[in-house]
Amino acid sequence: MPMKLKIWIALLTVYIFWGGTYLAIRYAVETIPPFLMAGTRFLLAGAILYIWRRSAGDPVPTRGQWLRAGLVGLLMLLGGNGLVSLAEQHVASGIAALIIGSVPLWMTTIEALRPGGVRPNTLGILGVCIGFGGIALLVAPSLLGTTPAASHPLGILTLLIAALLWSLGSIYSRHALLPESSLLSTSMEMLAGSAGLFLVGTLTGEWHLLVLGNITARSWFAILYLVLFGSMAGFTAYAWLLRSAPVSLVATYAYVNPVVAILVGSLFAQETLTVHVLFSALIIIGSVVLINASPRLKPQPPPAILGD
Repeated sequence: MPMKLKIWIALLTVYIFWGGTYLAIRYAVETIPPFLMAGTRFLLAGAILYIWRRSAGDPVPTRGQWLRAGLVGLLMLLGGNGLVSLAEQHVASGIAALIIGSVPLWMTTIEALRPGGVRPNTLGILGVCIGFGGIALLVAPSLLGTTPAASHPLGILTLLIAALLWSLGSIYSRHALLPESSLLSTSMEMLAGSAGLFLVGTLTGEWHLLVLGNITARSWFAILYLVLFGSMAGFTAYAWLLRSAPVSLVATYAYVNPVVAILVGSLFAQETLTVHVLFSALIIIGSVVLINASPRLKPQPPPAILGD
C-alpha cells in the first residue's frame, strides 16, 4: 500500500473515531456515573496497552517515570477527561468538543507565560485573540442564561477548567522524562488517571449511584466504542502518524475533530445546530489553524487522550 494512502487511512481513523468520542461519552454518562465511567474506560485501555508494550519488549518503567506519568494522567485524564464526562451530563457533545478543541489556545498562552517558554509571533497572538473571542461568543449566551439546558452554565465552566488542566498536563508532558515508547507512556498515564478517577468517584458517592441493571445497551456500546475505537484504534493510528507524517498534517485533528463531533451530535443525537454555534465554530477552528501555521510556535499535536 502506498505510504500516502496509509497516512490518509490513519488520519481518517483519527478524524472519525476521535470525533465520535464526544457523543459516545454523552451516551455513556446517561446511565453510568461520569468518573466511574471514565475510570473504567481508561483502566481497560491502559491495561491492554501496557501489557502489549511490555510484551513487545519495552523496558520496565522506573519509579520516576511512573511518578511523572502519574502527574500527567491526573491532570489530563482526571482533570481533563473526567470533567468532560461530568459536563456532558448537561452540555451537548458538539459544544463540548468545540470548547475542548480550543486547547491549542490555552497551550499557546501557558507556553508564552512559563519561564523559558516559546513566545508566539504576531500570527500566533492573532490566533489566540481570535480564538478566545470565539469561545466568548460561544459560551456567553449560556453564562447569561439565554440558551436551553443543553448548554448549562456550570457545565460550560467545567469544560473551560477541563481544557485548562488538559493544557497544563500537555505542556508538562512535553518536557517530562517519560519512556521512549509513546504508547507505553500513554498506558501509564491511563492507569494513573484511572486510579484518580476511581478515587474521586468513590469520594463523591458514585458507587451508590451505579446500578448495573439500569445501564442501558447504548451506554454499554458507548464504553465499548471508547475503549476499542477511541483509545485502542485511535491511539495506534495517532502514534504511527507521529512517526510517519508531517507534524503540521497530524495537528489537523485538533480542528477536524470538533467539526466531526458537531455533525455526529446533530445527526445521531438531534443536538441543535444553530447559526450561532456554526459561526463560533468557524472562529475557534480558524484560530487553531492560525496557531498551527505560526512558524515561531513550531506546532506539535498535543498528547491525545482527552475526549479521545
